[in-house]
Amino acid sequence: MKAWFESLKSRVNPDVILAHRQDDAHQDHRQVNRLVWNTFRDHLVLEYEIPKWDGDLGRANFYMPVSAPVMQRKVELLMTHFGSQRSKQWFDRDTFLGLARLRGMECRASERYAEAFVARKVSFG
Repeated sequence: MKAWFESLKSRVNPDVILAHRQDDAHQDHRQVNRLVWNTFRDHLVLEYEIPKWDGDLGRANFYMPVSAPVMQRKVELLMTHFGSQRSKQWFDRDTFLGLARLRGMECRASERYAEAFVARKVSFG
């Protein structure tokens, strides 16, 4: 996996990288996070949360308000493209809209919804 990440670095130079949280309960997710940070040391990495049955939500410190239509579209895309998760009891529209509503409340989003991330290192320059 590390070799693949290193080859990726030579092909792309992203402005923002979205990765699993460093302390995600799933070992594969944690490994991807480690490889992202090891490979893209000078990039803005926003670590996202994934709701799970084991209560694996973190403490966000970076919020991005999202409009209601965009949030609805995101949920549609999640339901359509993550078929392997559909059998999970927690994987439904209410979970994702509820989490986005809570994150919107935390950052006082004008349209009620927000995405939340952990931003361990932010540098503008």
